[in-house]
Amino acid sequence: MSRWRLALLLLVGVAYAGLSHWMMLFHPTEPWAVAVLLGPLWLAAMGFAASKFGRWGFAAALLLGIGGFALVFLGEAGDTNRLYVFQHVAINGLLCGWFGASLRGPGLPLITQFAQRVHPLKGHMLAYTTQLTRIWTVYFALVVVSSIVVYLTLPFSAWSLLANVLTPLSVTLLFVGEHLVRYRLHPEFERTRLIDAVRAFQGASPVDHSSGGR
Repeated sequence: MSRWRLALLLLVGVAYAGLSHWMMLFHPTEPWAVAVLLGPLWLAAMGFAASKFGRWGFAAALLLGIGGFALVFLGEAGDTNRLYVFQHVAINGLLCGWFGASLRGPGLPLITQFAQRVHPLKGHMLAYTTQLTRIWTVYFALVVVSSIVVYLTLPFSAWSLLANVLTPLSVTLLFVGEHLVRYRLHPEFERTRLIDAVRAFQGASPVDHSSGGR
């Protein structure tokens, strides 16, 4: 992934976040808005099902998605706002489970797997990447709880701001902030570029089970 491609993806992400917030506030029940807003969850579900269960899993997720969208377009799916909340909770819950599951068993924690794609680990780096995996796990769990609490206690506009603006912003701040703070805490660590971390994450999936001894 080149710097230009990374910059383009960031711009697309910012644009999608702003567009999603606008659609949820002003056009939450329009069929085209529902398709755009719920599309990411459907794509993620199809990818996960295909990786986990093969072509039959993909086909099942495809048909379930088509059926779900049909219900939405026919007005039989109930409150669309709840569907948006479900998507936000489901995606962050999946990420929480992905990171958290890697902390169990004989395999390497997820951040450790990513770091090994950039350079060999030595010294305190294994412990550091393990702790960082815990931090991301807790972060995604907090996002899930916050999403539910805000939806139940505040206006939907506040939830939309949390889901579409604050969540991606906080992910970016945590990702970049950790990269900047890392060498203050551990100056002995080998220096890497931020784009290398992005490249290490590229191609990973919630069913990637790379392992090794702790």
